[in-house]
Amino acid sequence: WTTWPVATSTVVIAAQVAGLWLGRRAVVAQVDDEGLSAEERRLMERLAPTYWVQHAEEQGLERTLTERPEMTPAGIVCGVRLDGKGRSAKWLASEEDAVRRLLGMRTETRMQITKGSHGDRAQIVIRTRSASDGLDLMGWAPGDAWAVDTVTGETVPVPLGKRILIAGTSGSGKSTSARPLLAEASEPDDHRLVIFDRKYVEGRTWEHRARVACELDDMRDVVEELIAEGEERLKSLPRGEDTVKISKARPRITIFVDEGGELLSDCAAKYKDESGKNADFDDVIAALRTIARKYRAAEIIVVWATQKPTLSGDGHGLDSQIAGQLTIRLALAVATSTETQAVFGPDAIEKGWKAHELPMPWVALMRDQDKGPKQRTNPVRMRWMTAQQVIDLPPRPIWARTTATAGVPAAQPEAERPALRLVKDGAAEVPTPRPAPAETAPVTNRDKVLGAVRDGARTNRDVSDRTGIHKGTVSKLVKALVDSGDLVKHPDHGLVLGGAEEVSA
Repeated sequence: WTTWPVATSTVVIAAQVAGLWLGRRAVVAQVDDEGLSAEERRLMERLAPTYWVQHAEEQGLERTLTERPEMTPAGIVCGVRLDGKGRSAKWLASEEDAVRRLLGMRTETRMQITKGSHGDRAQIVIRTRSASDGLDLMGWAPGDAWAVDTVTGETVPVPLGKRILIAGTSGSGKSTSARPLLAEASEPDDHRLVIFDRKYVEGRTWEHRARVACELDDMRDVVEELIAEGEERLKSLPRGEDTVKISKARPRITIFVDEGGELLSDCAAKYKDESGKNADFDDVIAALRTIARKYRAAEIIVVWATQKPTLSGDGHGLDSQIAGQLTIRLALAVATSTETQAVFGPDAIEKGWKAHELPMPWVALMRDQDKGPKQRTNPVRMRWMTAQQVIDLPPRPIWARTTATAGVPAAQPEAERPALRLVKDGAAEVPTPRPAPAETAPVTNRDKVLGAVRDGARTNRDVSDRTGIHKGTVSKLVKALVDSGDLVKHPDHGLVLGGAEEVSA
């Protein structure tokens, strides 16, 4: 060692350089090409352990090692071993940008980093494919699935009888994705549909299958009927039963509120009543709160849809009391992470519920409160319908409180059954057939107001007391009937019938 110091040092340095070169050489992972796209092949090569271990430290991902990646119907799945203090699935998820840099991944490619099979394992899922690829989910027939899990391919049935929140920004497919739910909720003989729509468009599409209310006065009347129906059902609920049994006579009623933000805003707006005082329609929202809180057992179910699923601020689309009763949360693409948290809770993003990162349209996340916290955060692809497909559906009975069986002919009362008539010779009693009762159209509020005036009501208050219709609604109806000439405001006699039935002084 003392005789050949220079030569010995040269050999050692050369060995070290060779070792460094061997350790830093480019290794190309071998990937079986089973119909992979060029992008998938490149990602599989970079996820391979031979590539990952050489470049992880450059991105601050030292002490991590990938397992062999696999191609699944939902995309690429790869396990990651995490060694050393501070290394966890949560930590790796926080380093998502570094993982993307290491893999050279496109910005629009979706990726999830979640817990693995053990405490020192994580799992990377890159959504290059979908288990719903190739499926035609346009249109609806009775019994069709509402959605398909893009990871497992499992179908998701329409959750009839569940209170639901449907959120999604403009263009996400919210309205078209809700239509299969509405079609299913109006199809069976023991189901009826009610729609509140301040924008008119969706409601008009369903006029042949649902009771539609677009004007606030009409909504006020409908909620009054629904509360009366709910109270009657709860009072008749047999002891020991949790919910009423639905039937043609007592169908399940699904109330679909479209564009909830518009409804909240319009109901809060002030207007001048007939006496010049400020008034509003907050009683409509108060009634919907009562329906959402109280009448699930009566099979009166609220479904609330909104573009802006926030509880406060300008244009907020959720009422806090109603939102608290909605057990199924379905979010298509929403605008911000704040809206994601409003739908799924403050811990939503940490647990993988990232609705603000969903593609558009018709891709959603669905969380069912009744299933508990351990639910898959797999995106689902929604079934959807065009407006013309809705219009082409066959008509269904329309629910109204004034019709005994909510849109179908009432059962024949006991008093109207065939009566017995004595025959002169006393040999027998022969039933005398009665004509079948004619099906009458539901009594409208307009008819009620005219009837009250005909029976002697002379002021708006009289009409409201006799009919039970809200005084604001009475005021607007009276004005419309005066304008049309059906009523006359006589200076001495008050309200009188107009036209052919006009009462002279």
